[in-house]
Amino acid sequence: MCSAPSTAFLMKEDFHMQVFNRTTVVTQFILVGFSSLGELQLLLFVIFLLLYLTILVANATIMAVIRFSWTLHTPMYGFLFILSFSESCYTFVIIPQLLVHLLSATKTISFVACATQLFFFLGFACTNCFLIAVMGYDRYVAICYPLRYTLPMSKRLGLGLVSLSGVTGLLIALVATNLICDMPFCGPNRVNQYFCDMAPVIKLACKDTHMKELALFTLSILVIMVPFLLILISYGFIVNTILKIPSAEGKRKAFATCASHLTVVFVHYGCASILYLRPKSKSASDKDQLVAVTYTVVTPLLNPLVCSLRNQEVKTALKRFLGMPVATKVI
Repeated sequence: MCSAPSTAFLMKEDFHMQVFNRTTVVTQFILVGFSSLGELQLLLFVIFLLLYLTILVANATIMAVIRFSWTLHTPMYGFLFILSFSESCYTFVIIPQLLVHLLSATKTISFVACATQLFFFLGFACTNCFLIAVMGYDRYVAICYPLRYTLPMSKRLGLGLVSLSGVTGLLIALVATNLICDMPFCGPNRVNQYFCDMAPVIKLACKDTHMKELALFTLSILVIMVPFLLILISYGFIVNTILKIPSAEGKRKAFATCASHLTVVFVHYGCASILYLRPKSKSASDKDQLVAVTYTVVTPLLNPLVCSLRNQEVKTALKRFLGMPVATKVI
């Protein structure tokens, strides 16, 4: 009497497994990042909210100062303007949802929303990697060829580099998102992160992911290591030029100009390398959440607070923008 229902049950399960192999069954994911912290989530909500508001206000201030200060209408500050805008969008993709989930008992996100977040997160992240490399090239031209700076670094070339960074970043994000979301998801739906990122999402797929992980790893190398190596080459020429400056004051000013950008470079590419350029066996660690916080929250603060507001020209323009008195040198 029991054999018939048992056979029917097995046939049903076999049918479900065949369906799982062809399509996505999971309609939503659960983002479990920070969910184990209990009452500390309220404190984290306050901290992340303050950091997010600081990011928005600081980047908006930088963009306004650059836009309305004619002395800052140069390629260098144009790149800073675009980077501030891109990082504001980058944090908008991640932090508002994080704030909602920190106050919510249910931390679910639909499959479509997860794919959308993954696409825009990767798009802006890749764009920022390329923009930081473009800024390194700009510093190379400014320091190594100061008298001819406006010739190689023309407005047309600057717009071309920015456009190329944005388009390339979005295309890479589209390829990566398609590689991940084209896979079947039919079982576990708990993402071990506070947003939809590549490694924790692809880990939930119901088929062998080796080839796609290899493809994503290759893309990560192209996005992270190629721009980073170009920056190192640029700074090799920069250091060689600075060492030839006769005055100690000139050397100090030149190094100070590069120090802020280098801070952003090492933090940005360092965190990205830890997250995306590791062996598979080292991935999905709980420590990833701390690195991801640095990558998605702390790094966007570095551009306005370190790379921009420590710049004397930006500080002077900001004082004029706010109507504050500006000290003038007496000759």
